[in-house]
Parts: sequence; C-alpha cells; structure tokens
Amino acid sequence: MEVPSRVGDDTGVMLLVPADPLRPRRPDEHFRAEAVAAREAGLDVAVVDHDALTRPDRAEHAVALVPADGEAVYRGWMLRSEQYAAFTEALARRGVTLRTSAEQYRRAHELPGWYAALAALTPASVWTRGASRADFDRARVELGTGPAVLRDYTKSMKHHWHEAAFIPDLADGETAWKVASRLRHLRDDDFAGGFVLRRYERFTSAEARTWWVNGGCVLVSSHPDTPNDVPSRDVDLDAVAPMIAALGLPFITVDLALRADGVWRVIEIGDGQVSDRPATTEPGKLITALLARTH
Repeated sequence: MEVPSRVGDDTGVMLLVPADPLRPRRPDEHFRAEAVAAREAGLDVAVVDHDALTRPDRAEHAVALVPADGEAVYRGWMLRSEQYAAFTEALARRGVTLRTSAEQYRRAHELPGWYAALAALTPASVWTRGASRADFDRARVELGTGPAVLRDYTKSMKHHWHEAAFIPDLADGETAWKVASRLRHLRDDDFAGGFVLRRYERFTSAEARTWWVNGGCVLVSSHPDTPNDVPSRDVDLDAVAPMIAALGLPFITVDLALRADGVWRVIEIGDGQVSDRPATTEPGKLITALLARTH
C-alpha cells in the first residue's frame, strides 16, 4: 500500500506511521494494517522515516513526506523523549501539530513523569538520574530490603528476568549491582534516564493493556507479550480512572495486572502512540477507539 499525499475524507486528524525502510513511500509492515484501517475510517495517512528520527539533526528529513498543515497522531516505533521533541518541532515547521506534545510524551513515556500521580496504585519505586554505582546504591537503600524489579525510565528487560530484571534481595548490594550492570549492558544506547527500582509484587493474572484517549478508557486488550492471554476477571478501572483523567494526557496505555490479594495494580503507563497493539486486537478496533473521543 503506497501512501499518497492525502487520502480519505477530512476528519481533522492525520495518522503518521513509520515508512518501510526499503519502500519509503509505503508504511512499515508492522503498522500497515493500522494504516489501512485508518484510511478506511476516513483519516489522512502519511509516512515518516523512523531511522532519520533517531539520528541527530535528521528530523526535517524524517517528515519530508508529511503534507503541510493539520493535526496528527503518531503510531510507530518507540522514540526517546528528545527524539520525539525534535519530531514535534520538525512537524511544527510544516504547520503540523501532534496532539501529544513533547512534554506530554515525556510524562507518559518515562516512569518518573507519571509515578507520583499513580503511586497509590503501583509498586513503590525509586530511581536514579544516571547509571553510577553510587546513585544506584543510594536508591537501593532508599527502597529498603526484599525483592525488587529493575528497569530504566522507559523499559525493563523482563525477558532476561533473572539476569537483568529481578533482584532477589535489595540488601545484597553486589548481586543487585550485577543485575543493574547487565541491564545497562543489554539496553546499551537505548538506556534511558537512569535505573528504576520497583518493589516486587506477585501477580496472578496476565497483564491487560487499557487504552485511554483524553482521559477515558476506549479499549481493553491483551498485552502484546501475551496476546492470547486475557485476565480471568473483568478489569476494575474504578480506582484508576479518576487518576488517569487527572493526568491530562491525550493518548496513553495503562497496563494492569491482578495482585495475589485480588487488587488490580498499575504495572506501567506508556504513550499510546508507541505502545504496541497485541496481534489479537484487530487494527480497525484500535483506530475506531482512537477516534471515539477525539472529535
């Protein structure tokens, strides 16, 4: 599917998706179905060069195929907060405004941006402002003793659970630092912000990914890591809904899981533009949900 400069009826919003690296006027295969669904829903669709967005001073090139003027929502690969800021600036010079500002993206994308507002509903967390051993030990002591889960500001390495995510006891400084060092190594240039230490809690359900537009939940799906697993009980959003609305963020995801004591807990918040869609959720369903509260 090649994307012309303008498609669909004027709905007042344009969907931006990454371009196929080998066919730069076509959507990347991973986002092609969403692009098709958006066209069918009457949205304008344009492609951006994701690789260029990740390079310093290449944002102008990245958005060269985006039509001038209008409002846009991005659905694509994860960007560092500073890369997203350059993205918004490059689009602004073309008269295009992303509905999620650079400040809003950082607040949703990085744990320190949303943690305080959701502290009562998510595992206790502390973080560093860099990757030094001294800062890590300070945060480790602040959180206390017992098991913890480690990540950086934007991502964990949960698929490397025992070597780069789970700390059996914070009191064991050497073992904890070994896990932290491995996380830092695996994340490499993608390491964002600093270390985040989170109190370990035992969960008994698969994670549910909830999608929120302008403070309202528009869709509940499986988590992309477990697309065929759905929570055995309906997700209770009563506690989280007022706090999510108070964040004032235009498009986010909230991942929740059922703790062993029967309480739904917030695992993570992410910017909805870069949150993956589980394979079991039809692309049209997500696009319809995205439009539900944007007009």
